[in-house]
Amino acid sequence: MKKKFTKYVGVAIPLLLLLTAMLPARASELDALLISKNIQDLHLAHGTIIDPMFTSPNTTTIARYTRGADSALWSGHYLAAEAFRQGVTGSPEALANVWKALNGIRSLVDVTTTNLLARCLVPVDWENNFDQMGIIKEEAGHGIYTTTLYGRPYYWVGNTSRDQYSGVFFGLGIAYDIIQDTGVRSFIGDLVTRLLDFLLRNNWAVIMPNGKISTIFWGRAEQQLSFLQVGRRVNPARFDSIYKNYRFWLASSVAAAISFEVLDDHHSYFKFNLDTINLYNLIRLEDSSYYRWIYMNAYNILRRTTDDHGNAHFNLIDRGLKGPNSARDAETRALLDQWLLRPRRDEWVDWRGVYPACGEDRACAPIPVRDRVRTEFLWQRSPFLLYGGGAGTIEGPGIDYILPYWMARYYGVL
Repeated sequence: MKKKFTKYVGVAIPLLLLLTAMLPARASELDALLISKNIQDLHLAHGTIIDPMFTSPNTTTIARYTRGADSALWSGHYLAAEAFRQGVTGSPEALANVWKALNGIRSLVDVTTTNLLARCLVPVDWENNFDQMGIIKEEAGHGIYTTTLYGRPYYWVGNTSRDQYSGVFFGLGIAYDIIQDTGVRSFIGDLVTRLLDFLLRNNWAVIMPNGKISTIFWGRAEQQLSFLQVGRRVNPARFDSIYKNYRFWLASSVAAAISFEVLDDHHSYFKFNLDTINLYNLIRLEDSSYYRWIYMNAYNILRRTTDDHGNAHFNLIDRGLKGPNSARDAETRALLDQWLLRPRRDEWVDWRGVYPACGEDRACAPIPVRDRVRTEFLWQRSPFLLYGGGAGTIEGPGIDYILPYWMARYYGVL
């Protein structure tokens, strides 16, 4: 299928789709490959995703690293992106990147010594080289622990959130199904089992070494079921009966938390990414038409809220669950083209007085992708934000391009 391209600022979607039918494509495999290489070069200093902070907006000299709190979350998304890439291309490089991401995620489990998932880890000697605030000082409020891992002292960040688990299970579930390498599948099976055994042993409470509970999964049926769905896929002997028991009791309440969250489609927008990735694995792996119907009803509540937000990531999840849709898929291609026009660093933007406002920090309609606030993963930020960003010194990894790009290739949208 021929790919399309358009540039737009504030153009209505019907006109946007018309223009994409007329103009040549920008989005390409080369863009995705260059972003993957840059991630390997700059964002995987110790196997998991962290972002470089440069000395100024116009230099390439790295002052330090930042954004360690969500390292597990984005490492899971990165794993998913490289798995889709390997599924499309069969590339040995993609498989090597999958292995690097898997080893990085396993290090987040090994470093805690209890099968708890850490948010982030960095070697002590590496972190102490920074004269100014590094990741560990930046994330001190989450609780910092020290462990010797692979013969080297490491710091690791605690206070692990449900977000981190959701991102990791998202990536592991996708990689297991797409990558046919037996070594990869065995590795994932072991890792998922360790993560789930920890959660089940602690009654779905995430307990830190000091005994503090950082978060609980109580009342989040869709998250418990999604994780167990992945568990029974990779280790049916261990988790199939557990999943079916949970499914019997919890399936009817999957829509409850989502129905509450969609009441506000702007604030805490990251919740929609978590809902979407968890429902993706839960629904696509379901073998019962009855329970799939229940899960899809919950998904449709979510989708009715976000389907007009101009979100390529959510569109590709929808493509994976529901199949082709010409208007949605054309919009996805245009959104990916627009992403390439965005700066890669976190420069400040302020569109108050430019786009019509329906609130202090809310546009009346989704802002075009090229103008939206600069962030580490665009698709988890509200498309209505009128202002935000930073000093232009932090570079995002670009997973918000390569994940939907390779999904689009995998599902035939590109």
